[in-house]
Amino acid sequence: MMQECNVINQFAGPYSYLSNFTPVVIYYKDVNYPTVEHAFVASKSTDGMFRYNISQIPAHQAGKAKRLGRKTRIRKDWDIVKITYMKRFLMQKFSYDQFRKLLLSTGSSIIIEGNYWHDNDWGDCMCKKCANIPGLNNLGKLIMEVRGLI
Repeated sequence: MMQECNVINQFAGPYSYLSNFTPVVIYYKDVNYPTVEHAFVASKSTDGMFRYNISQIPAHQAGKAKRLGRKTRIRKDWDIVKITYMKRFLMQKFSYDQFRKLLLSTGSSIIIEGNYWHDNDWGDCMCKKCANIPGLNNLGKLIMEVRGLI
């Protein structure tokens, strides 16, 4: 008999801690950032003032940090390094005991960053428009990879 595999497909409710918007101190380039999202946005730029300004946005405004990241000049090697940076920040997040324990409690569950905002790179959009577009789920894959390393 085949064992059923659990799937976590939304970072909400008991799995909201998986979100990059979850408050957690992440260290990057001598600066503390209030969420993984903040640090990730900061890592998109080589502009120290931009990075500092992102660090000053409160954790509960991670969406603001994300929006500002769309307006900044992106570093030339971004497509090459973005996965590496995300993994680095996730490793930091899940090194905190409370988050490590929560992540390990997911066992062998498949983790999918299901969303409705058409992000089929980091996640898998579940809206009707994206129904036939397979999401790459890079964030979910990285979280599962980190789970295997901690």
